[in-house]
Amino acid sequence: MALSERLTAPGPKRILALDGGGIRGALSLGFLERIERLLRERYANPDLRLRDYFDLIGGTSTGSIIAVGLAVGMDVAELQEVYRTLGPAVFSHRSRHVHKLEAWFDAGRLEEELHTHLGETTLGDETITTGLCIVAKRADTRSTWPLINHPDGRFYADNRDIPLRKAVRASTAAPGLFRPEALDVGQEEIGAFVDGGVSMANNPAMMLLLIATLRGFPFHWETGEDRLLLTSVGTGTWSEALPAAVVLNRKVWNWALEVPSMLISDASLQTQLLLQALSRSPTPWPIDAEVGDLTGDVISGSPLLHYLRFDGLLEPDTFQQLDLGYLTPKLEQLRDLANGAGVADLLEVGRAAALSQVRDSHFPAAFDIGTR
Repeated sequence: MALSERLTAPGPKRILALDGGGIRGALSLGFLERIERLLRERYANPDLRLRDYFDLIGGTSTGSIIAVGLAVGMDVAELQEVYRTLGPAVFSHRSRHVHKLEAWFDAGRLEEELHTHLGETTLGDETITTGLCIVAKRADTRSTWPLINHPDGRFYADNRDIPLRKAVRASTAAPGLFRPEALDVGQEEIGAFVDGGVSMANNPAMMLLLIATLRGFPFHWETGEDRLLLTSVGTGTWSEALPAAVVLNRKVWNWALEVPSMLISDASLQTQLLLQALSRSPTPWPIDAEVGDLTGDVISGSPLLHYLRFDGLLEPDTFQQLDLGYLTPKLEQLRDLANGAGVADLLEVGRAAALSQVRDSHFPAAFDIGTR
């Protein structure tokens, strides 16, 4: 089936949203491994790829690496191998330009890895058989860019020839860690792009819902809890609480480091709140002590979608519950998005968390492949 035919065909649609989080994308792959296995068992197809099930796959930063890999036909095992190579290759080589205060890590190693796996495949390549969205931030205009491959998209003609490796490089260009990426965006214009996480869409789930349904985008998919499934996968989370005295005595440079992560965390939590409030999610997460997990709250009257959220808690108590207590001494390193040596451990955390969270029943028969 041609991409345009698939994206415009009647019937329920399935979306996969993948968070940013640096090398902690390896944790996401533990969840995706279980989802892939459950779907392979359901359809008795050991070669099923997640792109066969999901009609739109989108990601931010490290999530864009995974999204693109899935969209071009990789299975989860292949992506796990990519991350085993990617982590040490990218995050163990300091940039030659650190002394110029340009970036901490050498983007050349990342570019080499992306070129190895993606070659010259472009956003509009006909071999991509599912919808794809790569979230990046255009820093020179302060605008968040969802680069999509829908042939009817308003800017598809301008963006279809962007190499996927460059789009992913743009989405992963975390300020301070990597240099910004220049992209030819058509009409003789060059844009300066940085990590898509420097926006409200480090967790891109809400953005993908809007892309799938708003009239300004080309998808125009129906809403309803038996018409639209959105599966959102995180890269690890944990609670943070500091003594008030520590915060009250912080210096200017402390705030410069802390504020961006505070805003990214708030944006992700707001995304979860809204999506849980628009659905009857079978996987609700507690938002805060006041509103709880929003069970019973559907602010749209009837659910607009079937929403799933999976993520790993990087907490000592959770590690004990998952029989991962041996990893507790490494907790701080595993929370570090640039810890290239932590891929194997993060994958184990994702696998254990997925086993406790992900159920076959989370993917209702109403969304089975071929359903009308």
